[in-house]
Amino acid sequence: MNTLNADLHCHSVVSDGTLTPEALALRAQENGVQIWALTDHDEVGGQSRARTAAQDLGMRYISGVEISVSWANQTLHIVGLGIDENNPQLIQGLYDTRNGRTNRAKAISAELEKIGIQNAYAGALRFVGNPELISRTHFARHLVESGVCASTEEVFQNYLVAGKPGFVDHVWANLADAIQWITGAGGIAIIAHPGRYRYSDLQKEELYAQFKDLGGKGIEVVTGSHTPEEYAIFAKVAQRYGFLASRGSDFHSPDESDIDLGCLPNLPAPLRPVWSELQ
Repeated sequence: MNTLNADLHCHSVVSDGTLTPEALALRAQENGVQIWALTDHDEVGGQSRARTAAQDLGMRYISGVEISVSWANQTLHIVGLGIDENNPQLIQGLYDTRNGRTNRAKAISAELEKIGIQNAYAGALRFVGNPELISRTHFARHLVESGVCASTEEVFQNYLVAGKPGFVDHVWANLADAIQWITGAGGIAIIAHPGRYRYSDLQKEELYAQFKDLGGKGIEVVTGSHTPEEYAIFAKVAQRYGFLASRGSDFHSPDESDIDLGCLPNLPAPLRPVWSELQ
């Protein structure tokens, strides 16, 4: 089970990726992916297309979503796998989570205008597939296209993050609600890329314990956001808390992502893969 090429975290144009669900499915299949999930941010509108494309290519498909959560004054991401994307409570919860992105985007544009970057909102919209899901990534692509920065990595070093120009905070879903939406839709809740969060060691332990108490069952161990050293760190977290282990590239774009679909190492052998619990 652990040697299967499963990629259970990536994004399409339905959120902040640059490829269609169909193009992602083909790229995954060409890279040897055997089990695939599309996990767009706060949106399940691409699920039907992704499932059909995967099945046509002979890949096993697992439905997915990535929910934005506010926890301990940071944005935390919770992936839901094996969900019923037609579940009314999940759909409403995701809609409520997306609500407010437009106002935030206009506020980001106003902040950038203060330092001489004009019309950033209109520029970001050119990269948006779903206007309800305009995000910092779309602004980053505009700043690259307009020559402000050479890459999206450079953008996030100098703009759009806390303490830098263009940053506007946003309150997302709470952790309990996000887990309930996922489990209520028949899915498994997973902490996405835990190595990315700047929590203290004490906060991390509090997060894992609270997540488990609320019904969360998994954690991403092997992901495009982790170093090999972090694979080992979060493998130990999975074992300590009895979490299922997940694997996903967090692929967004051929031009931006460091790790391509299906190109991660295998999960460490002692761990229980989340896909062993999903039909």
